[in-house]
Amino acid sequence: MYPVQVRQGVCHNEGVAGASYDAVIIGGGAAGLMCAIEAGKRGRRVLVIEHNARAGRKILISGGGRCNFTNRHTRAENFFSANPHFVKSALARYSPEDFVRLVERYRIPYHEKTVGQLFCDRSASDITGMLEAECAGAGVRIETSCKVSRVGRNSRFELETSAGEVETESLVIATGGLTVPKIGATAFGYEVARQFGLRVVECRPALTPLLWNREDAGRFGDLAGVSMEVTAACGGQSFREKMLFTHRGLSGPAILQVSSYWRAGQAVTIDLLPGVEAPANLSRVLPRRFVARWAGDDDLRAWRVAPAGLEGYDKAEVTAGGVDTAELSSKTMEAKKVPGLYFIGEVVDVTGQLGGFNFQWAWAAGFSAGQYV
Repeated sequence: MYPVQVRQGVCHNEGVAGASYDAVIIGGGAAGLMCAIEAGKRGRRVLVIEHNARAGRKILISGGGRCNFTNRHTRAENFFSANPHFVKSALARYSPEDFVRLVERYRIPYHEKTVGQLFCDRSASDITGMLEAECAGAGVRIETSCKVSRVGRNSRFELETSAGEVETESLVIATGGLTVPKIGATAFGYEVARQFGLRVVECRPALTPLLWNREDAGRFGDLAGVSMEVTAACGGQSFREKMLFTHRGLSGPAILQVSSYWRAGQAVTIDLLPGVEAPANLSRVLPRRFVARWAGDDDLRAWRVAPAGLEGYDKAEVTAGGVDTAELSSKTMEAKKVPGLYFIGEVVDVTGQLGGFNFQWAWAAGFSAGQYV
């Protein structure tokens, strides 16, 4: 569909070993590809190093394979970080409308599923194909199935990779977080940050299901499959969306949202009848299997759940925490103490709520860094 020329594999690729670039980007995900496109448009010689067999693996599995690629109503309030103001500069420079214009230029059909949330009509591969085509048009080289074993710095950054040694003036870390280890997520980006003396905020799974404590598992575990609209609240935040009972705990959008704000020992308060006046017949507004278990029990408007913990990184949508924003320029994403070193996307301590916000952060951060590398 797209005129893409992507270098696959490592053994038979020419010109990587000993090559010199203006910018090398480690990580061919959403942020990394956007950064590469923008740098390439500025005439920079750009190399993207991706350890998977193709770029954009997380894009391809996102949104049930349809990729919730942005949210029209993106604001700084949709993100949490040690510095809640850090995202403002990048979001102002590259808006959801900017990305939508790119999608429309490639005539990719999309739809608005929930208020503001935009998904591909066909497949997330439309987005990866578009980004690869933009990279090709900007002269960007993408080296897949390539691993970086060492990063050093003298007058320039020096990388040892499975395809040979590479040097570069600017090095961009776009390696993502610890989420979805089955597609190769590692702590590489955090290790590079620490190597150069940058602080890393403790990481944890975010946008992930909550696990039952032992008592609640016995009481509610057999309600797996029951779903309803609720308002879930924790850590000063509340979300009115669907909740799903599972054998292991609670899931669904409302729970994924509050999980990002939950800390060990806290309770989550759930209104099981949001916006509903006291009903004469609960079965009219709640699933019958649920009502049969619940009738006459706890307060339906303030059910307090004390989770045993969070599901791990394999179930999480994103990683919270990461490279401390205090170490970076909010305008360029460059490390203040290490000229030429940039961090973008999920590896940074910026996490969006559910609904396309994390992709918009990736596009905005990648765009911003791409103007300067």
